[in-house]
Amino acid sequence: MVSTKTPICDFNTPAIDFSLKGVDEKMHTLKSCKGKNGLLVMFICNHCPYVKAIIDRIIYDTRIFKAIGINSVAIMSNNPNEYEVDSFKNMQKIAMSMNFPFPYLMDKTQQIANAYGAVCTPDFFGYNADLKLQYRGRFDASRKESIAVGIKRDLFDAMSQIATTGQGPKEQIPSIGCSIKWLHSVD
Repeated sequence: MVSTKTPICDFNTPAIDFSLKGVDEKMHTLKSCKGKNGLLVMFICNHCPYVKAIIDRIIYDTRIFKAIGINSVAIMSNNPNEYEVDSFKNMQKIAMSMNFPFPYLMDKTQQIANAYGAVCTPDFFGYNADLKLQYRGRFDASRKESIAVGIKRDLFDAMSQIATTGQGPKEQIPSIGCSIKWLHSVD
């Protein structure tokens, strides 16, 4: 597993439209996922230890985001042939067992991950009500460890700020995680 960091936030980049199948067997689009105050687009997968370490907190925070008008969507773009646990069937099992409060979508062709410039799991893209990028950073400083008492909640603070002001924080720390498992590796 290769650890990868995300690039810095390119403020006001428009969100890229998508139409992807969710674990609920329905098609979801950028428009159908957007909340009145914005949208959090997350690239995650089932096997990544970085995602596993924070998934309970992602679920908790996305429920709060929904209450303040920020909807969330998770996209799985890994090559499931490389990791069977990332298959659509296993995505459905995990989403159901953990009661995901957001659509969990399969990016089978990896076109959406590529269009967004996603590089790792987790990779967070926080958009305002106009679907302009305001956050591209880490969840928090915990990495793969358990949360420490008093740790700064980077994503939570950023999305709360976006919900109320439409602007993300000027200072952002890149997310770090497992590299996306591409269908065709680039050598």
